[in-house]
Amino acid sequence: MQRTLIRIGPRQVVGFCLALSAFELLTYMASDLIMPAMLSVTEEFQADVRHVPNAFNLYLLGGVCLQWLLGPMSDHWGRRRLLLIGCAAFAAACAAAFATRSIEVFNALRLIQGMGLGFVVAVSYPALQEVFCEADAVRLMALLGNIALLSPLLGPMLGSVLLEWLTWRELFLALGIAAVLVWLGLYACMPETVGVIRRDGQQQARVAFSMRQIRQRYLALLGNPRFLGASLALGLMSLPLIAWIGLAPLLLIQGLGLTPLTYGLWQIPIFSAVIVGNLILNRLLVTHSLSRLIQLGLWPFCLGLLALIGCAMQGLGLTATVASLALYAVGLGISNAALYRLALFCSDDSKGLVSAMVGMISIAAMGIGGSIIAAIGGGTRLEFFALWAALGGLMCLPLLLWFLQDAKTAFAAPE
Repeated sequence: MQRTLIRIGPRQVVGFCLALSAFELLTYMASDLIMPAMLSVTEEFQADVRHVPNAFNLYLLGGVCLQWLLGPMSDHWGRRRLLLIGCAAFAAACAAAFATRSIEVFNALRLIQGMGLGFVVAVSYPALQEVFCEADAVRLMALLGNIALLSPLLGPMLGSVLLEWLTWRELFLALGIAAVLVWLGLYACMPETVGVIRRDGQQQARVAFSMRQIRQRYLALLGNPRFLGASLALGLMSLPLIAWIGLAPLLLIQGLGLTPLTYGLWQIPIFSAVIVGNLILNRLLVTHSLSRLIQLGLWPFCLGLLALIGCAMQGLGLTATVASLALYAVGLGISNAALYRLALFCSDDSKGLVSAMVGMISIAAMGIGGSIIAAIGGGTRLEFFALWAALGGLMCLPLLLWFLQDAKTAFAAPE
Protein backbone atom coordinates (compact mmCIF):
# COMPACT_ATOMS: atom_id res chain seq x y z
CA MET A 1 0.00 0.00 0.00
CA GLN A 2 2.55 2.59 -1.17
CA ARG A 3 0.59 4.35 -3.93
CA THR A 4 0.80 7.70 -2.21
CA LEU A 5 -0.10 10.88 -4.08
CA ILE A 6 1.91 13.34 -1.95
CA ARG A 7 5.68 13.30 -2.46
CA ILE A 8 6.84 11.59 0.74
CA GLY A 9 9.11 8.61 1.30
CA PRO A 10 8.10 5.14 2.51
CA ARG A 11 9.42 5.72 6.05
CA GLN A 12 7.46 8.94 6.38
CA VAL A 13 4.35 7.18 5.07
CA VAL A 14 4.68 4.51 7.75
CA GLY A 15 5.41 7.06 10.46
CA PHE A 16 2.46 9.22 9.39
CA CYS A 17 0.03 6.27 9.44
CA LEU A 18 1.31 5.05 12.81
CA ALA A 19 1.14 8.50 14.42
CA LEU A 20 -2.33 9.12 12.98
CA SER A 21 -3.63 5.77 14.18
CA ALA A 22 -2.05 6.30 17.61
CA PHE A 23 -3.76 9.69 18.00
CA GLU A 24 -7.11 8.21 16.96
CA LEU A 25 -6.59 5.33 19.39
CA LEU A 26 -5.84 7.73 22.23
CA THR A 27 -8.93 9.85 21.56
CA TYR A 28 -11.04 6.72 22.01
CA MET A 29 -8.94 5.32 24.87
CA ALA A 30 -9.58 8.52 26.84
CA SER A 31 -13.21 7.40 26.91
CA ASP A 32 -13.10 3.61 27.01
CA LEU A 33 -10.16 3.08 29.36
CA ILE A 34 -11.96 4.98 32.11
CA MET A 35 -15.40 3.38 31.66
CA PRO A 36 -14.82 0.61 34.28
CA ALA A 37 -13.95 3.33 36.82
CA MET A 38 -16.86 5.67 36.09
CA LEU A 39 -18.92 4.36 39.00
CA SER A 40 -15.89 5.03 41.24
CA VAL A 41 -15.62 8.53 39.78
CA THR A 42 -19.23 9.34 40.61
CA GLU A 43 -18.82 7.81 44.07
CA GLU A 44 -15.69 9.85 44.79
CA PHE A 45 -17.43 13.07 43.70
CA GLN A 46 -20.67 12.00 45.45
CA ALA A 47 -22.51 12.44 42.16
CA ASP A 48 -25.52 10.65 40.66
CA VAL A 49 -24.84 7.59 38.48
CA ARG A 50 -26.57 9.37 35.58
CA HIS A 51 -23.20 11.07 35.06
CA VAL A 52 -21.83 7.76 33.71
CA PRO A 53 -23.67 7.99 30.33
CA ASN A 54 -23.70 11.80 30.55
CA ALA A 55 -19.89 11.99 30.65
CA PHE A 56 -19.71 9.71 27.61
CA ASN A 57 -22.25 11.80 25.69
CA LEU A 58 -20.37 14.98 26.61
CA TYR A 59 -17.28 13.38 25.11
CA LEU A 60 -19.17 12.80 21.88
CA LEU A 61 -20.53 16.35 21.98
CA GLY A 62 -16.96 17.63 22.29
CA GLY A 63 -16.18 15.78 19.10
CA VAL A 64 -18.92 17.75 17.33
CA CYS A 65 -18.75 21.27 18.70
CA LEU A 66 -15.58 22.47 16.92
CA GLN A 67 -15.66 20.45 13.72
CA TRP A 68 -17.59 23.14 11.83
CA LEU A 69 -14.62 25.47 12.37
CA LEU A 70 -11.73 22.99 12.22
CA GLY A 71 -12.50 21.82 8.68
CA PRO A 72 -12.42 25.28 7.05
CA MET A 73 -9.43 26.30 9.19
CA SER A 74 -7.45 23.29 7.98
CA ASP A 75 -8.47 24.08 4.38
CA HIS A 76 -6.90 27.53 4.82
CA TRP A 77 -3.96 27.09 7.21
CA GLY A 78 -3.18 23.44 6.48
CA ARG A 79 -3.95 20.08 8.06
CA ARG A 80 -0.58 19.58 9.77
CA ARG A 81 -0.64 22.73 11.90
CA LEU A 82 -4.22 22.17 13.05
CA LEU A 83 -3.67 18.54 13.98
CA LEU A 84 -0.60 19.42 16.04
CA ILE A 85 -2.64 22.04 17.93
CA GLY A 86 -5.44 19.52 18.52
CA CYS A 87 -3.08 16.84 19.80
CA ALA A 88 -1.46 19.31 22.22
CA ALA A 89 -4.86 20.47 23.57
CA PHE A 90 -5.97 16.85 24.01
CA ALA A 91 -2.79 16.04 25.98
CA ALA A 92 -3.32 19.04 28.27
CA ALA A 93 -6.99 18.14 28.96
CA CYS A 94 -6.08 14.55 29.86
CA ALA A 95 -3.31 15.66 32.20
CA ALA A 96 -5.64 18.24 33.83
CA ALA A 97 -8.11 15.47 34.80
CA PHE A 98 -5.47 14.26 37.28
CA ALA A 99 -6.15 17.27 39.52
CA THR A 100 -9.93 17.76 39.13
CA ARG A 101 -11.97 17.98 42.33
CA SER A 102 -15.62 18.03 41.17
CA ILE A 103 -17.88 16.21 38.75
CA GLU A 104 -18.65 19.49 36.97
CA VAL A 105 -14.97 20.12 36.19
CA PHE A 106 -14.55 16.46 35.26
CA ASN A 107 -17.43 16.69 32.77
CA ALA A 108 -16.02 19.93 31.34
CA LEU A 109 -12.68 18.21 30.76
CA ARG A 110 -14.51 15.30 29.11
CA LEU A 111 -15.99 17.81 26.68
CA ILE A 112 -12.53 19.25 25.91
CA GLN A 113 -11.00 15.78 25.56
CA GLY A 114 -13.76 14.89 23.12
CA MET A 115 -12.66 17.78 20.92
CA GLY A 116 -9.64 15.63 20.07
CA LEU A 117 -12.08 13.35 18.26
CA GLY A 118 -13.17 16.38 16.23
CA PHE A 119 -9.58 16.98 15.11
CA VAL A 120 -9.33 13.34 14.02
CA VAL A 121 -12.50 13.53 11.92
CA ALA A 122 -12.20 17.04 10.48
CA VAL A 123 -8.43 17.27 9.99
CA SER A 124 -6.69 13.88 9.88
CA TYR A 125 -9.28 12.00 7.79
CA PRO A 126 -9.16 14.52 4.89
CA ALA A 127 -5.34 14.44 5.05
CA LEU A 128 -5.46 10.67 4.70
CA GLN A 129 -7.80 10.93 1.70
CA GLU A 130 -5.43 13.44 0.06
CA VAL A 131 -2.25 11.43 0.64
CA PHE A 132 -3.57 8.13 -0.76
CA CYS A 133 -5.58 7.10 -3.81
CA GLU A 134 -9.21 5.94 -3.40
CA ALA A 135 -8.71 2.19 -2.86
CA ASP A 136 -5.81 2.65 -0.47
CA ALA A 137 -7.63 5.43 1.38
CA VAL A 138 -10.68 3.19 1.96
CA ARG A 139 -8.43 0.33 3.09
CA LEU A 140 -6.59 2.61 5.49
CA MET A 141 -9.85 4.03 6.83
CA ALA A 142 -10.98 0.46 7.57
CA LEU A 143 -7.63 -0.46 9.11
CA LEU A 144 -7.60 2.73 11.19
CA GLY A 145 -11.12 1.78 12.24
CA ASN A 146 -9.73 -1.57 13.42
CA ILE A 147 -7.02 0.16 15.42
CA ALA A 148 -9.55 2.57 16.93
CA LEU A 149 -11.75 -0.40 17.81
CA LEU A 150 -8.94 -1.79 19.93
CA SER A 151 -10.00 0.88 22.41
CA PRO A 152 -13.55 -0.34 23.16
CA LEU A 153 -12.31 -3.90 22.63
CA LEU A 154 -9.35 -3.75 25.01
CA GLY A 155 -9.99 -0.45 26.82
CA PRO A 156 -12.52 -1.66 29.43
CA MET A 157 -10.54 -4.84 30.14
CA LEU A 158 -7.19 -3.01 30.20
CA GLY A 159 -8.70 -0.29 32.36
CA SER A 160 -9.99 -2.91 34.81
CA VAL A 161 -6.52 -4.44 35.08
CA LEU A 162 -4.69 -1.10 35.40
CA LEU A 163 -7.12 0.04 38.09
CA GLU A 164 -5.68 -2.72 40.30
CA TRP A 165 -2.45 -0.67 40.48
CA LEU A 166 -3.39 2.85 39.39
CA THR A 167 -6.13 5.31 40.23
CA TRP A 168 -8.39 6.73 37.54
CA ARG A 169 -6.51 10.03 37.93
CA GLU A 170 -3.20 8.33 37.14
CA LEU A 171 -4.78 6.72 34.07
CA PHE A 172 -5.62 10.16 32.69
CA LEU A 173 -2.08 11.38 33.43
CA ALA A 174 -0.70 8.40 31.50
CA LEU A 175 -2.97 9.25 28.56
CA GLY A 176 -1.65 12.83 28.60
CA ILE A 177 1.96 11.62 28.50
CA ALA A 178 1.15 9.22 25.63
CA ALA A 179 -0.46 12.09 23.70
CA VAL A 180 2.76 14.12 24.03
CA LEU A 181 4.68 11.22 22.44
CA VAL A 182 2.12 11.06 19.61
CA TRP A 183 2.52 14.82 19.08
CA LEU A 184 6.25 14.26 18.53
CA GLY A 185 5.46 11.54 15.97
CA LEU A 186 3.03 13.77 14.08
CA TYR A 187 5.54 16.64 14.13
CA ALA A 188 8.22 14.40 12.62
CA CYS A 189 6.17 12.49 10.03
CA MET A 190 2.94 14.24 9.03
CA PRO A 191 3.12 15.91 5.60
CA GLU A 192 1.18 19.01 4.64
CA THR A 193 -1.47 18.16 2.06
CA VAL A 194 -3.02 21.60 1.47
CA GLY A 195 -1.37 23.74 -1.21
CA VAL A 196 0.88 20.84 -2.30
CA ILE A 197 0.96 19.49 -5.86
CA ARG A 198 0.40 15.74 -5.76
CA ARG A 199 2.03 13.12 -7.95
CA ASP A 200 -1.13 12.89 -10.03
CA GLY A 201 -0.74 16.58 -10.89
CA GLN A 202 -3.76 17.67 -8.81
CA GLN A 203 -3.65 20.06 -5.89
CA GLN A 204 -5.79 20.67 -2.81
CA ALA A 205 -5.66 24.47 -3.01
CA ARG A 206 -5.83 26.64 0.09
CA VAL A 207 -9.31 28.07 0.62
CA ALA A 208 -9.78 31.63 1.88
CA PHE A 209 -11.08 31.76 5.44
CA SER A 210 -14.29 33.81 5.47
CA MET A 211 -17.08 33.27 8.00
CA ARG A 212 -19.68 34.46 5.49
CA GLN A 213 -18.42 32.04 2.84
CA ILE A 214 -18.15 29.25 5.41
CA ARG A 215 -21.80 29.77 6.36
CA GLN A 216 -22.83 29.71 2.71
CA ARG A 217 -20.83 26.54 2.05
CA TYR A 218 -22.33 24.77 5.06
CA LEU A 219 -25.83 25.82 4.00
CA ALA A 220 -25.09 24.42 0.53
CA LEU A 221 -24.11 21.11 2.11
CA LEU A 222 -27.28 21.06 4.19
CA GLY A 223 -29.19 21.65 0.97
CA ASN A 224 -27.56 18.57 -0.59
CA PRO A 225 -30.03 15.75 0.20
CA ARG A 226 -27.66 12.96 -0.82
CA PHE A 227 -24.93 14.27 1.48
CA LEU A 228 -27.36 14.84 4.34
CA GLY A 229 -28.85 11.37 4.01
CA ALA A 230 -25.45 9.64 3.94
CA SER A 231 -24.18 11.60 6.96
CA LEU A 232 -27.30 10.90 9.05
CA ALA A 233 -27.16 7.24 8.05
CA LEU A 234 -23.54 7.04 9.24
CA GLY A 235 -24.56 8.23 12.70
CA LEU A 236 -27.66 6.06 12.99
CA MET A 237 -25.81 2.97 11.82
CA SER A 238 -23.32 3.33 14.68
CA LEU A 239 -25.94 4.30 17.28
CA PRO A 240 -26.47 0.80 18.80
CA LEU A 241 -22.72 0.38 19.24
CA ILE A 242 -22.31 3.86 20.75
CA ALA A 243 -25.27 3.31 23.08
CA TRP A 244 -23.74 0.03 24.22
CA ILE A 245 -20.41 1.71 25.05
CA GLY A 246 -22.15 4.39 27.11
CA LEU A 247 -24.63 2.16 28.95
CA ALA A 248 -22.76 -1.13 29.35
CA PRO A 249 -21.22 -0.16 32.74
CA LEU A 250 -24.70 0.47 34.14
CA LEU A 251 -26.21 -2.64 32.53
CA LEU A 252 -23.43 -5.08 33.39
CA ILE A 253 -21.70 -3.78 36.52
CA GLN A 254 -24.57 -2.11 38.35
CA GLY A 255 -27.52 -4.04 36.86
CA LEU A 256 -26.12 -7.58 36.59
CA GLY A 257 -23.48 -7.28 39.32
CA LEU A 258 -20.53 -8.25 37.10
CA THR A 259 -16.98 -7.31 38.03
CA PRO A 260 -15.22 -4.64 35.93
CA LEU A 261 -12.96 -7.33 34.45
CA THR A 262 -15.91 -9.52 33.44
CA TYR A 263 -17.58 -6.44 32.00
CA GLY A 264 -14.45 -5.88 29.89
CA LEU A 265 -14.45 -9.47 28.65
CA TRP A 266 -18.03 -9.13 27.40
CA GLN A 267 -16.87 -6.35 25.06
CA ILE A 268 -14.56 -8.65 23.12
CA PRO A 269 -17.15 -10.46 20.92
CA ILE A 270 -18.82 -7.22 19.82
CA PHE A 271 -15.75 -5.23 18.86
CA SER A 272 -13.97 -8.25 17.43
CA ALA A 273 -16.96 -8.57 15.10
CA VAL A 274 -16.48 -5.00 13.84
CA ILE A 275 -12.85 -5.83 13.08
CA VAL A 276 -13.94 -8.96 11.21
CA GLY A 277 -16.31 -6.81 9.15
CA ASN A 278 -13.49 -4.37 8.32
CA LEU A 279 -11.25 -7.24 7.24
CA ILE A 280 -14.03 -8.57 4.99
CA LEU A 281 -14.34 -5.08 3.51
CA ASN A 282 -10.61 -5.04 2.78
CA ARG A 283 -10.85 -8.35 0.90
CA LEU A 284 -13.94 -7.39 -1.12
CA LEU A 285 -12.72 -3.94 -2.18
CA VAL A 286 -10.87 -5.42 -5.14
CA THR A 287 -13.98 -6.89 -6.76
CA HIS A 288 -16.91 -4.79 -5.50
CA SER A 289 -17.95 -1.15 -5.77
CA LEU A 290 -18.43 0.86 -2.60
CA SER A 291 -22.20 0.94 -2.94
CA ARG A 292 -22.29 -2.84 -3.45
CA LEU A 293 -20.22 -3.31 -0.29
CA ILE A 294 -22.76 -1.28 1.69
CA GLN A 295 -25.57 -3.45 0.33
CA LEU A 296 -23.72 -6.63 1.37
CA GLY A 297 -23.07 -5.21 4.82
CA LEU A 298 -26.76 -4.49 5.36
CA TRP A 299 -27.56 -8.23 5.56
CA PRO A 300 -25.72 -9.00 8.84
CA PHE A 301 -26.49 -5.45 10.02
CA CYS A 302 -30.26 -5.89 9.76
CA LEU A 303 -30.29 -9.53 10.92
CA GLY A 304 -28.35 -8.57 14.03
CA LEU A 305 -30.71 -5.72 14.93
CA LEU A 306 -33.80 -7.84 14.30
CA ALA A 307 -32.30 -10.52 16.55
CA LEU A 308 -31.73 -7.82 19.16
CA ILE A 309 -35.44 -6.97 19.07
CA GLY A 310 -36.18 -10.68 19.54
CA CYS A 311 -33.89 -10.72 22.59
CA ALA A 312 -35.82 -7.81 24.05
CA MET A 313 -39.22 -9.40 23.43
CA GLN A 314 -38.26 -12.83 24.75
CA GLY A 315 -35.92 -11.72 27.55
CA LEU A 316 -33.13 -13.97 26.28
CA GLY A 317 -30.41 -12.46 28.46
CA LEU A 318 -26.86 -11.24 28.08
CA THR A 319 -25.39 -14.00 25.88
CA ALA A 320 -28.05 -13.68 23.18
CA THR A 321 -27.90 -9.87 23.32
CA VAL A 322 -24.12 -9.81 22.84
CA ALA A 323 -24.36 -12.38 20.02
CA SER A 324 -26.96 -10.21 18.24
CA LEU A 325 -24.81 -7.10 18.69
CA ALA A 326 -21.83 -9.01 17.27
CA LEU A 327 -23.78 -9.98 14.13
CA TYR A 328 -24.87 -6.35 13.69
CA ALA A 329 -21.26 -5.24 14.22
CA VAL A 330 -20.01 -7.39 11.32
CA GLY A 331 -22.34 -5.52 8.97
CA LEU A 332 -21.29 -2.18 10.45
CA GLY A 333 -17.63 -3.03 9.87
CA ILE A 334 -18.27 -3.93 6.22
CA SER A 335 -20.22 -0.79 5.34
CA ASN A 336 -18.99 2.07 7.54
CA ALA A 337 -15.74 3.09 5.79
CA ALA A 338 -17.33 2.70 2.34
CA LEU A 339 -20.28 4.93 3.27
CA TYR A 340 -17.93 7.55 4.75
CA ARG A 341 -15.99 7.75 1.47
CA LEU A 342 -19.18 8.15 -0.57
CA ALA A 343 -20.51 10.79 1.83
CA LEU A 344 -17.23 12.72 1.60
CA PHE A 345 -17.45 12.91 -2.19
CA CYS A 346 -21.13 13.78 -2.40
CA SER A 347 -19.90 17.38 -2.66
CA ASP A 348 -17.11 18.98 -4.68
CA ASP A 349 -16.34 21.39 -1.83
CA SER A 350 -13.01 21.20 0.03
CA LYS A 351 -12.68 17.95 1.95
CA GLY A 352 -11.82 19.59 5.27
CA LEU A 353 -15.19 21.37 5.38
CA VAL A 354 -17.10 18.37 4.01
CA SER A 355 -15.45 15.98 6.47
CA ALA A 356 -16.26 18.36 9.32
CA MET A 357 -19.93 18.40 8.36
CA VAL A 358 -19.99 14.59 8.00
CA GLY A 359 -18.51 14.30 11.47
CA MET A 360 -20.83 16.87 13.04
CA ILE A 361 -23.99 15.28 11.64
CA SER A 362 -23.00 11.67 12.33
CA ILE A 363 -21.60 12.26 15.83
CA ALA A 364 -24.58 14.48 16.73
CA ALA A 365 -26.90 11.65 15.67
CA MET A 366 -24.94 9.23 17.89
CA GLY A 367 -24.81 11.60 20.88
CA ILE A 368 -28.44 12.69 20.73
CA GLY A 369 -29.61 9.16 20.03
CA GLY A 370 -27.54 7.77 22.90
CA SER A 371 -28.92 10.41 25.28
CA ILE A 372 -32.49 9.57 24.27
CA ILE A 373 -31.90 5.84 24.77
CA ALA A 374 -30.46 6.54 28.23
CA ALA A 375 -33.32 8.91 29.11
CA ILE A 376 -36.03 6.36 28.26
CA GLY A 377 -34.52 3.63 30.39
CA GLY A 378 -31.95 1.99 28.15
CA GLY A 379 -29.51 1.79 31.05
CA THR A 380 -31.92 0.24 33.54
CA ARG A 381 -32.63 -3.15 31.94
CA LEU A 382 -30.94 -5.17 29.21
CA GLU A 383 -34.27 -5.71 27.42
CA PHE A 384 -34.98 -1.98 27.23
CA PHE A 385 -31.50 -1.32 25.85
CA ALA A 386 -31.85 -4.05 23.20
CA LEU A 387 -35.21 -2.75 21.99
CA TRP A 388 -34.36 0.96 21.79
CA ALA A 389 -30.87 0.45 20.39
CA ALA A 390 -32.17 -1.83 17.63
CA LEU A 391 -34.96 0.55 16.66
CA GLY A 392 -32.50 3.45 16.60
CA GLY A 393 -30.13 1.55 14.31
CA LEU A 394 -32.88 0.47 11.93
CA MET A 395 -33.85 4.13 11.41
CA CYS A 396 -30.91 4.40 9.00
CA LEU A 397 -32.50 2.00 6.49
CA PRO A 398 -34.80 4.46 4.64
CA LEU A 399 -31.89 6.88 4.25
CA LEU A 400 -29.50 4.19 3.04
CA LEU A 401 -31.92 2.59 0.61
CA TRP A 402 -32.74 5.98 -0.89
CA PHE A 403 -29.04 6.86 -1.10
CA LEU A 404 -28.15 3.59 -2.84
CA GLN A 405 -30.91 3.83 -5.45
CA ASP A 406 -28.74 6.07 -7.60
CA ALA A 407 -26.21 3.80 -9.29
CA LYS A 408 -23.95 6.78 -9.93
CA THR A 409 -23.08 6.83 -6.22
CA ALA A 410 -20.62 4.05 -6.89
CA PHE A 411 -18.60 6.40 -9.08
CA ALA A 412 -18.96 9.59 -7.04
CA ALA A 413 -15.35 9.57 -5.83
CA PRO A 414 -12.51 10.21 -8.25
CA GLU A 415 -10.02 7.46 -8.86
